[in-house]
Amino acid sequence: MLQVTNLEVVYDDVALVLRGISLGIAPGQIVALLGANGAGKTTLLRAVTGLLDVHDGEITKGNITVDGVAVHRFSPSKVVRQGVSQVMEGRRIFAELTVEENLRIGAHLHPKSIKEGLERCFTLFPVLANRRKGTAGYLSGGEQQMLAMGRALMAQPKYLLLDEPSLGLAPRLVEQIRELIVQINATGTGVLLVEQNATMALSIASHGYVMENGKVVLDKPASELLADEDIREFYLGTHTKSFREVKHYQRRKRWLS
Repeated sequence: MLQVTNLEVVYDDVALVLRGISLGIAPGQIVALLGANGAGKTTLLRAVTGLLDVHDGEITKGNITVDGVAVHRFSPSKVVRQGVSQVMEGRRIFAELTVEENLRIGAHLHPKSIKEGLERCFTLFPVLANRRKGTAGYLSGGEQQMLAMGRALMAQPKYLLLDEPSLGLAPRLVEQIRELIVQINATGTGVLLVEQNATMALSIASHGYVMENGKVVLDKPASELLADEDIREFYLGTHTKSFREVKHYQRRKRWLS
């Protein structure tokens, strides 16, 4: 299990961004993490994958374990060896390299299984198989997202962290990404899905967390979050008030009362 316990993170020795976060992802589970911009979702992923140093961040309290092994002081490469891969927001592919070269980079810790990894990726993402020798920078946004996911899978993760995989994609491509996440999870990979598209995330997750101001404010099964009045209003956009009423609407979220 990937477990985060009472985690606090500070940037530049000043800004307290995470304030006692706790959550868990069981093997083979999809967990959705919801929250507005600035809630601390990306910071949490950086903490798990050892990337806080790059951003002048530091864990000041709490711990992170992967299958019982404490990883919160590990380097990024050691975290990957422990079975955790991240797909960052914005894809972050190597645009000047080919599709296949991007994928091979993802397997740098498992050089003996590159052939097997490529076969798996090209089965999951047939469009990449057709473009394997093409320059990655010429792929569409959806294809680049698939490439970023494929590169992460080349590391053979037990747990895959996805940061806004549907960002900027057309609805048809969002549905494709949704189905790919389900397929990846079906092979036994646990998924932590950070996503602004709450409807998509909760439709495939078994559990969900909601973050506000660096804290977890709700922690429920995904089906219960989908039915929650506040979640539907503030994250799913299903509130029925007119624009004139919304301008003067003052009801606070229950968890902030």
